[in-house]
Order: sequence, then C-alpha cells, then structure tokens
Amino acid sequence: MMRKTVLLNFVFFLVLNVSAQDKPALIDTISTFFNEIKEATGNHVTLWNKNLYGPVIFVNPQTRAFFTNEPGMDGTLNTEKNIYSGILPANINIANTALNRNDKRWAMIMLPLPKNKENRINLLAHELFHSAQPGLGFSLNNVESNHLDQKEGRIYLRLELEALKSAVQATSEKELHQHLTHALTFRKYRYSIYAGADSTENQLELNEGIAEFTGVIVSGRSKVQTTDYFLKGINDFFNNPTFVRSFAYYTTPVYGYLLYNKNKDWNKSITTATHLTDYFTTAFKIRLPHDFKKSAEKITDRYNGKVIVQEETAREERTKQLIASYKKKFVDQPHFEIRFVKMNVSFNPNNIMPLEDKGTVYPNMRITDVWGILTVENGALMSPNWDKLSISSPTQITDKKVYGDGWILELTEGYTVEKDENNSNYKLMKAITN
Repeated sequence: MMRKTVLLNFVFFLVLNVSAQDKPALIDTISTFFNEIKEATGNHVTLWNKNLYGPVIFVNPQTRAFFTNEPGMDGTLNTEKNIYSGILPANINIANTALNRNDKRWAMIMLPLPKNKENRINLLAHELFHSAQPGLGFSLNNVESNHLDQKEGRIYLRLELEALKSAVQATSEKELHQHLTHALTFRKYRYSIYAGADSTENQLELNEGIAEFTGVIVSGRSKVQTTDYFLKGINDFFNNPTFVRSFAYYTTPVYGYLLYNKNKDWNKSITTATHLTDYFTTAFKIRLPHDFKKSAEKITDRYNGKVIVQEETAREERTKQLIASYKKKFVDQPHFEIRFVKMNVSFNPNNIMPLEDKGTVYPNMRITDVWGILTVENGALMSPNWDKLSISSPTQITDKKVYGDGWILELTEGYTVEKDENNSNYKLMKAITN
C-alpha cells in the first residue's frame, strides 16, 4: 500500500507551496476533490455493497501540511468549508496508504493529485478500498515476488501483459478468449519456473490488485478511456526498474475489468483464500495447454517476444554489476545495522532490488521507530524478515543527528551510535537508566 509513484507519470497541477493569498483557492480545490470522490463512491455502492467513502487526509510531502474531510487527526488547526487542516506530526510517514490514527482509519493521499479527474478518483478509490479492506474481510499482504526481478520472471510477466493489452483491445469474444488464454499460459509457465511464485503473486494481487480494480471501476471511465488507461499504464510500467511490488497494479485490474463486463458481482465472491489465477481461468472458461513451456514458446513472437528477450538479457548483465556493488556496500564491508522495535516505514516500490538471500535494497525510504527517524535517499538493505536494516557507515555523529552517504538519522533522546570494535560495524545503543 506504500506507493503510487508506482502508478503513472501524471501531469500535476496543484502547487506544493501555497502563499496566504492563494489559500482560499486551495481550499476550494480541496473541497472539489472531496466532493468528487464522495459522489463517485456513492454511485458505486453496489461494487462491494458498501460506500467506501470515509476519512481522507491529503498531505503535502514537502511541508507536511494536511487537509482532511473529518476531524480527529493530530495537529488540527482550523476548519474552512468543512475541511480540517494542520501540520502532520513528524513521527507519521507520508505515503499513499491507509493510516490508523486516533480510532479512525484514514486514506492518506499525497499532494499534488493528478490533473485528470478520472485518474484522481481512481487513486482515491484505491486508497479508500485499503481503508475499508479489513471490514471487507481481506487481510493486508505485501509479500515481495522477488522472482519478478529475475530474467525469466520478467520476460513472462511482460509477455502476459502484452497479451492483456491485446485482450482489452479485442473486437470479438473469440479474439478476447484467445488473448486471455495466451496471457494465462505465460503466467502458468512463469509459475512452473519459480517455486512459490503463484502464492507470492496471488497475495499482492489480492491486496493491491483488487484495490486498483476498485479504483478503475469507481473512476467511471468509458470503455475507450479505460482501454487507453490500461495501455498507457502497462507501457509506463515496463520502464520501472523493478516489478516485484508493482505488477499487481496492472494484472488483476485488467482481468477484473474484463470479467466485470460479463459479471458485475464477481469480486464479491472472492476471499483471501481465493487463488485468482484459477478463479479467472474458470470464470473466462479458459482451457489451458498441458505443456506450458512448449505452448508459451510457440506464441512468444506474437507479443513482441524477440525484443523483450533482448532487453531482459541486457538488463540481467547490468543487474549483476549492481548487485555486486550493493553486496559490497551493505554486507561485505563495515556498515551500520539498525534493529527495529516498533517500526513504521514508507518507501518507493518502483525501484527496489532483491539481494539474493540477504534481503532487499530500497533506494528511498523513511522509517520511524522508538529510536528516532531515519531518512534514506541512497540505498538501504532490508533484512528478509524485516527485523533490521543495513546502511553505510556514519560519516558524522552528533548528539541528536547521525549522517551518512545519502541518509540522516534523527535520534530519540537516550539513544547513541557506537562502533563495534570486533567487526567495525556500527550499532544503535540505548542508555541504561537506574
């Protein structure tokens, strides 16, 4: 749920820093945003048999200024036109996500919002689904599909998405059925290559994929607009540095939208135990081949296969070099290891990189914990089970702040950073009080 730099490179129009004389216009704009999503969700109550509209908080990530449609957020200063505003506390990370705060579950969305109305509603409906998700019976899962950073995983995901692009442009049921069969063939072959791939992909698709499907439907786009949205989104997605946490925004929504055109209630029959691949295969009455490898190789050229293979082969060589540099920086040479106590994190899911069995490198992230606030702009290695983080060794240590290559740690009182003379690594220490 921590994302939406993951969606599209939208053209933005809301300025981040607003002078006093511009505030009335800003309040009017914010009011319009709230009214748009309230009307859109009201028009689509039957999608989940629930009105998804609820507490929403818009946040300027540069100034931490926020605007809400309900009272109850920390630091509220005043209200205008039923809009509550204030400055978000420093211990709350800013991201497009669901936030539990003061006995309310908020949909947090970063400003500025997309200029296009349908894209704007899509984004807000996605996050409002996440707010309503527990009540709808969906557990929150964000397991990383690290196989989608491997050459074959990326190739057969891209081929699946190319087939889905053809499916949304199909002009007959026969053509639609053929492209869906091919898309699911590429998918099943991918699963046959990587053990456990079907499980990890399914978890993220039930989480982010269903949320994005909800956004697509609530947006109210026409058929032509929806087709264009999918085509542009998938083409932009191919330029992402990694697919491991973002693929579900482009797979499940296409399958879901195409099925929604046949059965408006399909989504209400799924649960956290549903295997979406099997569900879609049955719902579309697809008969998959017995030999996935042979069948996938036979149809590859129909979906730009030669170019995809060439591009992914070249990427694999570049990735090997980057992995080697990350291993040296965060594993082999002295570094700073920080263990979590009560961690909250926000990050960009578009550019992460799995580092074999060592964990995953996140180039940009912000972490709050009992020991303080860590802001990373040049890479950090998250452990596989998310219990600790490795960053480069400090270059400057003061009583309240610690600095390193592309990171700053703001320390809570009572915490210090010390060097372990046995291995030259650094670690956090808490002062012992009597």
